[in-house]
Amino acid sequence: MLKIFGTRLKELRTERRLTQAQISAELGIHSVTYLHYEKNQREPSLELLVTIAKYYDVSTDYLLGLSDI
Repeated sequence: MLKIFGTRLKELRTERRLTQAQISAELGIHSVTYLHYEKNQREPSLELLVTIAKYYDVSTDYLLGLSDI
């Protein structure tokens, strides 16, 4: 996965003025896991990637850096 994934996650979260704990609770994951995603230290499963995209109302292509829309 491209390094842009973590950057985009952080941008989307901060634009909405949410904490990592708030997002991780909504996604049903541990906040440290979400932190690792933002720091590009771990990659989510495909299922979770889709869930994250739906949560932020963006495409998976956007999250992966394949699209800027």
